[in-house]
Amino acid sequence: MKKSTLKLTLIGMALMTSLWSCDSKKEIASTDATFTIDTALTADEISKGILSPEILWKFGRVGSPALSPDGKTLAYTISYYNLKDNKGVTNLYVIPTSGGNPVKLTDATGSESNPQWSADGKSIRFLSTRSGSSQLWEITATGEDLKQLSKVDGDINGFNISPLEDKILYAMDVKVDMATIDKHPDMPKANVRIIEQLMYRHWNYWEDGSYSHVFVANFAKGNIGEAKDINKDEAWDTPMATDFDIAEVQWSPDGKNIVYVSKKLIGKEYAVSTNSDLYLYNLESGETKNITTENMGYDRNPAYSPDGKYLAWWSMEKNGYESDQKRLFVMELTTGTKTYLTNGFDQNVEQFDWAPNSQDIYFASGIKGTEQLYKINVASKQIAQITKGMHNYVFAQKRGDVLLGEKMSMSMAPEFFTVDEATGTETQLTKTNEHIYRHIKMGKSVERWIKTTDGKDMLTWVILPPNFDSTKVYPALLYCQGGPQSTVSQNWSFRWNFQIMAANDYVIVAPNRRGVPSFGKAWNEQISGDYSGQNIKDYLSAIDNVKQEKWVDENRLGCVGASYGGYSVYYLAGTHQKRFKVFIAHNGMFNFESFYAGTEETFFPNNDFGGAYWDKNNKVAQRTYANSPHKLVGNWDTPIMIVVGEMDLRIPYTEGLQAFNAAQLQGVPSKLLVYPTETHFVTKPQNAVIWQREFFSWLDKYLKK
Repeated sequence: MKKSTLKLTLIGMALMTSLWSCDSKKEIASTDATFTIDTALTADEISKGILSPEILWKFGRVGSPALSPDGKTLAYTISYYNLKDNKGVTNLYVIPTSGGNPVKLTDATGSESNPQWSADGKSIRFLSTRSGSSQLWEITATGEDLKQLSKVDGDINGFNISPLEDKILYAMDVKVDMATIDKHPDMPKANVRIIEQLMYRHWNYWEDGSYSHVFVANFAKGNIGEAKDINKDEAWDTPMATDFDIAEVQWSPDGKNIVYVSKKLIGKEYAVSTNSDLYLYNLESGETKNITTENMGYDRNPAYSPDGKYLAWWSMEKNGYESDQKRLFVMELTTGTKTYLTNGFDQNVEQFDWAPNSQDIYFASGIKGTEQLYKINVASKQIAQITKGMHNYVFAQKRGDVLLGEKMSMSMAPEFFTVDEATGTETQLTKTNEHIYRHIKMGKSVERWIKTTDGKDMLTWVILPPNFDSTKVYPALLYCQGGPQSTVSQNWSFRWNFQIMAANDYVIVAPNRRGVPSFGKAWNEQISGDYSGQNIKDYLSAIDNVKQEKWVDENRLGCVGASYGGYSVYYLAGTHQKRFKVFIAHNGMFNFESFYAGTEETFFPNNDFGGAYWDKNNKVAQRTYANSPHKLVGNWDTPIMIVVGEMDLRIPYTEGLQAFNAAQLQGVPSKLLVYPTETHFVTKPQNAVIWQREFFSWLDKYLKK
């Protein structure tokens, strides 16, 4: 598959930035005009009244919110999937922010993304695949006059139109490095990659000599002029891999400058570093300037204030630590003075947006296993929490008098709400899946604080079956979170969905063990270099506490997890002291030495493992490798199912093969699911349903006898 196609699959599905647990990939939807959407529940599904994998694929998935300039209308997308046809489509919708019914603007001929309003609020520009490639299209806000604006050779991966609407920037793949056929033109049928340096692959694609570049062109009356590549000859991606997020390329309000994010490093330096920077490109001079040279960690998500006086972004201090605290910075553009705006705020700053007054910034941040909306004043640095409750707000945008948020919980897929910032009162704007909730009973999520072995208080979510009866006794599952630096929050997942687990009559125990954000920087950082230590004790504290309930059968406990959670399962399989009757590990690290040598983002194990396994003088690293799960496999005596994706380049699928082979050779009951076309995540509809069916079949076999 061409790299440009793979890049398109990355757009639009990221909910978390953590490498181990994020839903960061999205398949381009069908361009089949006959695509049908059927979200109605069957009589049997209504009769059962609980969530199932098949119902989960009937959910509409909202995304790409964009408020009109006056804040009166929301444009957004909804993705629907056809399980039978094993494909999906994403279309464009609008809805009044004062309330009302959504209006569908586009049909199933193409898949839409990246909607942006015209300055006058009369039309919406967006990317669509309806012409056979990803091109720029336009439609009026009333759904009329659909027309194609671009016909460039290739796929546009993202775009931004200048505030004056006289220019456009867009991202496309450009061939920079020589491919095998260029080096050996007389061997056109050869199939080989010739590699001389790191990083030659990333997440789910192999480098093929092409890189994402930003182009700038005139944009007169919807016509795109001759484009200039402002990253000409550069052998790195802008926008930056692996998100390729066009939101990280922004126009200045006067249209004279472009700020973008890139990690301009090559080879080994690229693989071991997280040092991305903000670059300021001046259209008149053609000069590019690095404006964050002093910071050695990530600098990302730049945003100009509406009046053009400030530039804001979030920054991580430590090079090589991808889960460092996200700090909000602002720079006064006339003086170059930079201010650490959230200094003293012991939380991350996630997605953020300038207020129209250019004095306040709205942002989302995690606190105690939830995500809430906040506002900070640039002058006073005072922070006010706007929302409270058992939910996640992952998006904030202010236009006119309207504050929009994207909200979800363990019991509700993402929807859009308007929020009264003075009172925190929320009004639900979209109700995409109301027809499903009407017939489906969700399990209750209970907040439970548990003492750890070192005397700390740990939040553990306990999710009960939908028809929970405290007089009955249920099997329970310990859920091991990925990340590792990823909160077990009120997130709704279309993969590891707690409600489906609970609907199968399991009590779910989901601890926010050491090493997750939203409980302070110290709690988050503790896990690095201590994978086999306190966080493992935290897992056991959680399950040992909950299993004492009269409605939990302590003799029917399972343990499941993916990625870092998969590693946790492997490690516990060798140390659990007969607690569990069954395990499931999905794309987990099994052999730390082979993982270190086989993964692509070397900065991750350098930070979290402490270094390379061959560094015998590194005490932290040597302790890590000494506690690799594969060294405990001789203790395995409990049934285990292992799931891998052959396209997973983050944790190579051979980690799971090693684990399965070790189990089989020792006579441990085991099962292996291998997905040839899946990556770190199982995302294709029918593959995902089979994943769920096998998941519960394996658990039921050992926990429901």
